Amino acid sequence: MSLRGFGWRHGGRRAWALRDVDLTIEYGERVLLLGPSGAGKSTLLAALAGLLPGDSGEREGTLTVGGSAGIVFQDPQSQLVMSRSGDDVAFGLENLGTPRDEIWPRVDEALRRVGFPYPRDRQVEALSGGEQQRLALAGALVARPDLLLLDEPTANLDPAGAALVREAIGRALGDATMVLVEHRVAEALPLVDRVVVLEPGGGIMADGAPAEVFARYGAALAAAGVWVPGSTGASTGGGVGLGAGGGGSTVGSGENLLTGADLTLRYAGAATTALPPTHIRVRAGESLAIVGPNGAGKSSLALLLGGLLAPTTGTLTSALAPGAPHRWPARDLARRIGSVFQNPEHQFVTQRVVDELTLAAPRARADELLDRLGLAGLAAANPYTLSGGEQRRLSVATALAAAPRVLVLDEPTFGQDLRTWRELVTLIGELRDAGHGLAIVTHDADFVAACADRVQTLGRVPGDASGSGLWHRAVPRDGAAGGSR
Repeated sequence: MSLRGFGWRHGGRRAWALRDVDLTIEYGERVLLLGPSGAGKSTLLAALAGLLPGDSGEREGTLTVGGSAGIVFQDPQSQLVMSRSGDDVAFGLENLGTPRDEIWPRVDEALRRVGFPYPRDRQVEALSGGEQQRLALAGALVARPDLLLLDEPTANLDPAGAALVREAIGRALGDATMVLVEHRVAEALPLVDRVVVLEPGGGIMADGAPAEVFARYGAALAAAGVWVPGSTGASTGGGVGLGAGGGGSTVGSGENLLTGADLTLRYAGAATTALPPTHIRVRAGESLAIVGPNGAGKSSLALLLGGLLAPTTGTLTSALAPGAPHRWPARDLARRIGSVFQNPEHQFVTQRVVDELTLAAPRARADELLDRLGLAGLAAANPYTLSGGEQRRLSVATALAAAPRVLVLDEPTFGQDLRTWRELVTLIGELRDAGHGLAIVTHDADFVAACADRVQTLGRVPGDASGSGLWHRAVPRDGAAGGSR
């Protein structure tokens, strides 16, 4: 592929998403594409996949791509089109006219390569976000493309699942060319032989072998917000490192704001329980991290804690008001409990970024959050035109703007560069120190180390061969453990 002076500006935007990009990638190269959030990485992948129609923006320069391309987006739901998992993977092969007797063996092979844990007839809507991401990857791999474009393919996966996907990518590539966008830089390096760094505002900041790029530009890249191997946000100052003695709140600290007893959730028509019996407490002045493997029920638990679904069995009570949160009027619920969904697009309700915030906060507070989270230049943009990382920051900002007493955040650091990650940790610490209670679903180990006062783990019961049971353990940051099945 070859780009010469390539640029793209989305319709309705003043600023260019990409500009002055000169880049050549030879057949068979494996490239890691880096840059701060908003530098244009996802836009460049979309351009390479031929997904930027001329009537959706302004193009300059030239772009030439040879061969077939497959792409995996940041949001897997945007490319899952069938109700059954196997049918979704087969969909592309059917459209390509693949002989019928070849389709299902190739589908089974693709599902196996990405570590998909269910049979073909598993309902897509019953999958967790991470499981949907593996399914989307299988759908891209099954066509055996010449060019594989991957936009944060492990973002919503637990560490074991992420490792499986990286192994699958390595096995499945063969001689194909790959362009990978990934914030987990250290884990991605074994898959690539070249690193290209986009310069925000235009051009290429660095290009070369991984060791050479990080040796020469490491400090500058970290300053620009790139996750440089060997450094973590958890070890830095400036408000990061807020858990376990980081200055917890004295405003109502320790009060149980939400108490869940034997909470379960089974979705309508589902054959299995999404969340087995779970006990949980969300306390004032405390940040609780909810961790565990994909499919353990973390996002389902978040929906229960947010009052957005009724538990199938068990009870959820609150010190904020009488009655179960899911029975509160919507206006009262929004004032008391704020939620950030796994998919940020599910909570946008206006046509401008700034309007999302001023629904719940004065303009001064909205402007402060936009500035701190690197969204000030996008205040007038349509939320649905933002990159995945920008949408995630906006969804978190909308919850922080309202500042209810309880915040339930599902993967708040997904797709964030280092600078924004640090600012998110700082903002969460400020709310915790003001007496708010936070329940945070995350796979981000650095984030847990930086700001969790207590950790609750959802996962398979050791030795339970049926796979029907889960164990849940809440561990304070001082190491004292207590748990329940």
